[in-house]
Amino acid sequence: MWVVFGVVIVLLACQRLLVSHVDHAALSTWGTIFVAIVVQSTPFLVGGVLLASVIATVLSERVVRRMIPSNPALAVPVAGLAGIALPGCECASVPVASSLMSRGVAPAVALTFLLAAPAVNPVVLVSTAVAFPGRPEVVLARFVASLLTSVLVGWLWLRLGGRVPLLNPRAAHAHGAGATQRFLDNVRHDFVHAAGFLVLGAMLAAAVNTFVPRHVVDGVAGHVLLAIVTMAAFAFVVALCSEADAFVAASLTAFSDTATLVFMVVGPAMDIKLASMEAGQFGRAFALRFVPLVLTVAVGSGCAIGWWLL
Repeated sequence: MWVVFGVVIVLLACQRLLVSHVDHAALSTWGTIFVAIVVQSTPFLVGGVLLASVIATVLSERVVRRMIPSNPALAVPVAGLAGIALPGCECASVPVASSLMSRGVAPAVALTFLLAAPAVNPVVLVSTAVAFPGRPEVVLARFVASLLTSVLVGWLWLRLGGRVPLLNPRAAHAHGAGATQRFLDNVRHDFVHAAGFLVLGAMLAAAVNTFVPRHVVDGVAGHVLLAIVTMAAFAFVVALCSEADAFVAASLTAFSDTATLVFMVVGPAMDIKLASMEAGQFGRAFALRFVPLVLTVAVGSGCAIGWWLL
């Protein structure tokens, strides 16, 4: 973060020298699109981080455990619906799921909550509605596809996950800190991480809309299968926060509604950041099986719901 501040200060000091080198129409277009995405997304990112931090401070995974039935098959959809009430950053959901497992919750149930919490909470749905004004079907499709992904993965893991070696889950919370300190720590952690990925995603989306030749974008977007694979790969690599990814998706206007939905379903469920965190938390053998499963189910759910609702 200090490196970023240093670069910004240097750029501000040298702006008169740089203006003549960056005064081009393409760069101006890129800057306009980039700023528009960031300005639209930031209020929802801040609101989501604050809400998630309040809930994480006031409530805990103990509340989720009390809500979950003892039967794992029934507990999976309940854990998916619990994600509506307990929003959080994707990276925060990994230690929460680990803590749930350490408290005796079945791994498949905890993993269902891990997938649902960042994807189906009200902050994400409201931000999606703002990014796609006048299109409630997009909000509904995102909710249904994300919830379907989490529940299907949970049920599949009940059948397939028993043979997968799983490291002893270890909690990653600071239990000794006071409520105020925990709240501030959660806000700082979630916002710094999520804002960095938001800026990166906005830069890439603006670059695609500005510098990539239109015929190339149209060629990829016009091929149904290639467009879906491209958007899924983009979501996995860019690792955007779920509270802001809808604005990036809405800016990629050349792609179909189904491909855009796949982008918004895959990102919160599995990206490169989550894959690395899950490998460190639960073991490499777990990640090698869980990551492809989530990606496959997320893409399939996005395509099915997109074809049905969009």
